[in-house]
Parts: sequence; structure tokens; C-alpha cells
Amino acid sequence: MSSANDLRKGQVIKFNNEPYLVMETQHRTPGNLRAFVQAKLRNLKNGRSFDQRFNSTETMDVLTTDRRTLEFSYANRDAFAFMDPQSYETVELSEAMIGDAKHYLVANGKVEVLFVDDQPVTVDLPSSVTLKVTDAPEGIRGDTASNVQKSVICETGLTVSAPLFVKNGDVIKVSTADGSYLGRA
Repeated sequence: MSSANDLRKGQVIKFNNEPYLVMETQHRTPGNLRAFVQAKLRNLKNGRSFDQRFNSTETMDVLTTDRRTLEFSYANRDAFAFMDPQSYETVELSEAMIGDAKHYLVANGKVEVLFVDDQPVTVDLPSSVTLKVTDAPEGIRGDTASNVQKSVICETGLTVSAPLFVKNGDVIKVSTADGSYLGRA
């Protein structure tokens, strides 16, 4: 147990019997009132975040965490298998835990997984990934008056708006934050 004054960004605490990631902390001492800690917390089970105020002497249960870089191996119905490159151990994560990140997972792609008490909790993607275009309609000649885009489908099923010159078989770089086209790879 540690006090609220010891909270730091990146720690995982147990609050209301659920794990929460500490995203920001500020220690405040307003005029004639008692000091408190303002923390922004994100629930690791449902992903919701909110601001919480703690008394500076309040005790917290800080959970043991571990971040591991894993490689995506394969998807099997509603489970996604990842391999730890150091121990060759396979970790399976549910589709609910992966969420929209499934559109950015390619074979041997690296992701960072946060483990709390040896249980995987969240998956963090790199800022961009390279994906192969599997379906790109032909651009219409004469549509070059402005920055014209077309929808292309990538190997993972993700639909991306890309320039007219992108065709089937091209490898493109896609942002994992918003799914936007960043360029050719």
C-alpha cells in the first residue's frame, strides 16, 4: 500500500475492486484547504477514463505490472495468438480485449501488451503499420483536379482512403490512431 502522493503516471492501481491505469497526476494545495491529488484514471476492463480526486494521505493498492513486446502469430475465430520472442510462450487474447486493433495486426507484427498480475490487460499498437492492398478500384482518368481519394481494402479487411495511384499489391503505411493513409512503404 502506498499513499496517493506516491501515484505516478503509468502505474496501475486497484480502485473500486477494478484495475485502473494512472494517466495523469497533479498534487494540489488550494489556499486554506487540505492538499489532494487529482488523477486521471482509465479502467482497464472497459476503457473508460475519468478524473478522480484523492485525499493526499489516502492509501492505494498499486498492482504489479509488466510490459512485454509480443509478436502476432495468428487469429483463430474469436482468439488472437501472440508469441513472446524471448520465451517462445504463446499468449491468447480475446477479440473483446483486442477491439479495433485487429485491423492492424499482421503476421509477425509487434505489439506491446500490458500484464497486471500476469494477466494480459491492454494491447498497445505502434503508431503506424504497413499493410498490403488487396482490393483497389481503378482511378478514373481526369479526376486529378484536386486531391481525389479512393477507398482501398487492405489484407486485414481495413478500408483506407488512399490516393488514385495506389493499386492492388501495393504496400502502404497506415496510421493506427485514425486509420489514415500515410504513404507508400
